[in-house]
Amino acid sequence: MAANEVPGETVGESRDEARGGARRKASRYVVPVAVAGVAAATIGLVPALAASGDPDLPEITAQQLIEKIAGSETQTLSGTFKVSTDLGLPALGGLASGLGGLGGGAVSSTADPSQKLTELASGTHTLRLAADGPERQRLTLLDGSDEYSLIHNGDDLWAYDSKSNEVFHEKDASDGPAAGEKEKKELPATPKELADEVLKAAGDTTSITVDGTAKVAGRDAYQLLIKPKQAGSTVASVKIAVDAANGTPLKFTLSSVEGGKPVVDAGFTKVDFARPDASVFAFEAPKGAKVTEGAAEEARKQEKLPEDFGKDFEKEFGKDFGKGFEDFGKGLNVIGEGWTTIARFDTGAPAPETDEAPKEIQGFLDSFGDEVTGKFGSGTVFKTKLVNALLTDDGKVYVGAVTKDALVDAANAGK
Repeated sequence: MAANEVPGETVGESRDEARGGARRKASRYVVPVAVAGVAAATIGLVPALAASGDPDLPEITAQQLIEKIAGSETQTLSGTFKVSTDLGLPALGGLASGLGGLGGGAVSSTADPSQKLTELASGTHTLRLAADGPERQRLTLLDGSDEYSLIHNGDDLWAYDSKSNEVFHEKDASDGPAAGEKEKKELPATPKELADEVLKAAGDTTSITVDGTAKVAGRDAYQLLIKPKQAGSTVASVKIAVDAANGTPLKFTLSSVEGGKPVVDAGFTKVDFARPDASVFAFEAPKGAKVTEGAAEEARKQEKLPEDFGKDFEKEFGKDFGKGFEDFGKGLNVIGEGWTTIARFDTGAPAPETDEAPKEIQGFLDSFGDEVTGKFGSGTVFKTKLVNALLTDDGKVYVGAVTKDALVDAANAGK
């Protein structure tokens, strides 16, 4: 299929024509967007998806494909996908041992999602996913004979680690129906409007094309290719395989200009869009399991705090609450635009010395830190395949999804 590039200006039917039909419910976007978001944030698919040749599908433009994603009515699905992430970071094992005992705090549950899901930041993993609208989702991480499950069911979030037989429980921290209604009002009313917004945001900095077709998890799919037009970005391309029948993202691949394995390469190996059985989202702590409550829930139990605790900080902590934070973020400057945006801020203190740090930490920093010099003075660039950061010796920080040279140029221009 020939690529169809879409420029920054939008084309197609008018906004008034799009609004002529029935307004779609914002909840229809939930599952497709959630699947794409999880993939983009944490997961990838090893490039071993079996394919029997690219399917022959009708021609489609990039704008039409974006509209297809936005207009997807997928609310239910279940499936399996493999994840592979390669940020180009050194092994973290030695660092973990070097940090041991530095925290000084109590050890939290091994089932706590904030700790367990960091495992997805590197290596290859197999997961099972089930979704039934915005109120019920289940994610299971398979690791040999052990399983880790994260279950959202209504107001409850449960996490279970079979290896340690520990359970983590937290109440939904959202602000309730009112917050959901606000989000719905802020979403574009139609897929056409959402596509317009995406293409407008892309502007002159991004190329968006349809890059042929593919077979993913046995489904026919179009491939949406997104590439920076600007030099200096660490991102080579983003490719999203979109189900040709229902518009659900099936695969996500983020490639670096460094080449080699993708930074993130995510996709289903099996997928079924039927509604999962309600029992999939039911959870009861196994007998003998240690149950840890989330911080907010535990505080209410221990201190018998009211349900609306924390809603009015001035009333509960006094008018001076937060004093001293007024200047927080005032030193942050944004340099450039689009894919080459760099955030700059001044820590107000010289870069810390690491000579006295544990050898494991020194080794970790040395393994992905490069010393650099320029008009700005000297400093260290801490690099990954995606995000790089320059810490100057006088305490200034430059960070972005840009190359080392782009950070040095920005620091030089700031002098």
